[in-house]
Amino acid sequence: MTDRRYPAEVTADFEPPPVSFEDRSGRTITIRAYDGSESARESLVDMYTAFDPADRAQGIPPGQESQIRRWLETILADDCLNIIAWDGDTAAGHATLVPDGDAYELAIFVLQAYQEAGIGTHLIEALLGYGVENDIEKVWLTVERWNRPAVGLYKKVGFETSNAESFELEMAIRLAPESDDDSE
Repeated sequence: MTDRRYPAEVTADFEPPPVSFEDRSGRTITIRAYDGSESARESLVDMYTAFDPADRAQGIPPGQESQIRRWLETILADDCLNIIAWDGDTAAGHATLVPDGDAYELAIFVLQAYQEAGIGTHLIEALLGYGVENDIEKVWLTVERWNRPAVGLYKKVGFETSNAESFELEMAIRLAPESDDDSE
């Protein structure tokens, strides 16, 4: 387990899914919790197969369909929390919380055609609301420091830099008050 620093303060409330909104391009987007269905899984496979290689970071999402399927098997497991942003029947974005010791690691992906439309903000906020609903206290992520749009988004929703010693920033957020067994 890493000695990761988390903010002392709990962040603002976040609305859990389902959430519907009109994005900046006028599309009606609905964010729902992953339901475990074959059709939702196949929609995610389609989304990640179409994912722009330039938007891949830290080796994810994988590029080959077989690798995508293996990776999804891991992050769609029962101990992970997943939500999908839908444009009708099309998966436009996906965000996940993956258990890591006493916290969860966040990963978010938005298809290029849906970027810069406000979907990422709604996805993160809905995922954090879903995390609160599921008694998650602490969340962390890593982001390449040159990815200013992502860093700005994470800061906007309440993440704070917890480690900046490499080319990646580690950021963290607290969703619930510190429990007695937390050690900083």
